[in-house]
Amino acid sequence: MDRLNGPPRLMIVSDLDFTMVDHEDPENLSLLRFNALWEAYYRHDSLLVYSTGRSPRIYKQLRNEKPLLTPDITIMSVGTEIAYGEPMVPDYDWEQRLNLNWDRDIITQETAKFPQLIPQSDTEQRPHKVSFFLEKPNSLEVIKALSESLEKHKLDVKIIYSHGTALDVLPKSADKGQALAYLQRRFKANGRVPLSSLVCGDSGNDAELFTVPDVFGVMVGNAQEELLQWCAENARNNPNIIHSTERCASGIIQAIGKFSFGPNVSPRDIKDWGKCRVNVLSPGYEVVKFYLLYERWRRAEVEKSDQILQNLKSSFYPLGTFVHPSGTEQPMSKCEDMMKRLYGDKQGKQYCIWLDRVSTSQIGSDAWLVKFDKWESTGEERHCCLTTVLLNTKQAEEGFTWMHIHQTWLDGMETKHRTVWFL
Repeated sequence: MDRLNGPPRLMIVSDLDFTMVDHEDPENLSLLRFNALWEAYYRHDSLLVYSTGRSPRIYKQLRNEKPLLTPDITIMSVGTEIAYGEPMVPDYDWEQRLNLNWDRDIITQETAKFPQLIPQSDTEQRPHKVSFFLEKPNSLEVIKALSESLEKHKLDVKIIYSHGTALDVLPKSADKGQALAYLQRRFKANGRVPLSSLVCGDSGNDAELFTVPDVFGVMVGNAQEELLQWCAENARNNPNIIHSTERCASGIIQAIGKFSFGPNVSPRDIKDWGKCRVNVLSPGYEVVKFYLLYERWRRAEVEKSDQILQNLKSSFYPLGTFVHPSGTEQPMSKCEDMMKRLYGDKQGKQYCIWLDRVSTSQIGSDAWLVKFDKWESTGEERHCCLTTVLLNTKQAEEGFTWMHIHQTWLDGMETKHRTVWFL
């Protein structure tokens, strides 16, 4: 929140598995579409919140596997853990609130009496979450009996069953919805309540998100029957909750348009930028657009034309410099020659680029400093560097002139071969 000057324009609160992340989409196309939209138009004045059933460990594992953006806030372990920013600073006040009438030892003893409950891995057993696998045919009977057993001990707990396979026992005051309501109270205390909030989910453990006051909601197109049934019974006449026709992150984009929160055409969906005019001259949009063109150029998805090379040449300041993450420096004028040599070198490969944490600062009447993490992935291999770009509007009739580029490897994300990385 500290990076924003006032209330967020939009806050998106999204589940991860089969909501933001489509595990049936090996090329991550819908997720990459969302990434480009968010970094081009929303990152500078909005909040991204992930709300997942995953524990911190397997949440980080997912981030290493998928091109997920860095959220401002992460709600994990079905709402029992909240962390802030890239360093994931825990919210200890929230954890203390969950201790009231919670006794993990008693819950462990009682659940052990049900052989149908198969404990999940140790990584998923958290201080305020006890998790099992439970087959759907046995679920109603087991949940009823377990609830009665725990009630005898006068514990304030709840049982959440999702995806037809996972059962979680949580403090009664904890779930994804109550964690979000807690955050909203913090925003209100600081005078920074988001102007609009969109919650996104696909399964039963997302249902409570849709009960939070004053939020819009989208059940993605691939939502589980358990969530659809819950909404049919509890939110049938709520026009602010929709069932999208698109899967996962594409359904989130669809909801942004449906509720008129702002731009909903991802730069990845634009085939010809020369025919597209954005309403606001945006440094964030500029860098996202450039690297999408760069990706398509190397995948040979655009024509190798003199016009594209000329546009590139006119975008770079002839006397500007590019500092490679290895530390070597070269004139910007050499970029055109390098681009010619790189055309199509990633053709037929699972190669993609995405930008993360795009931040912009106007440092003069016609000058902008843009910082972001630039990621490249080829198959399972990925690299990333912190990129700083100096843009100038004075020397271009439309758009920006790239005056200087400086890149530095993020820890552990460098490539051993210098020629693999350019720009």
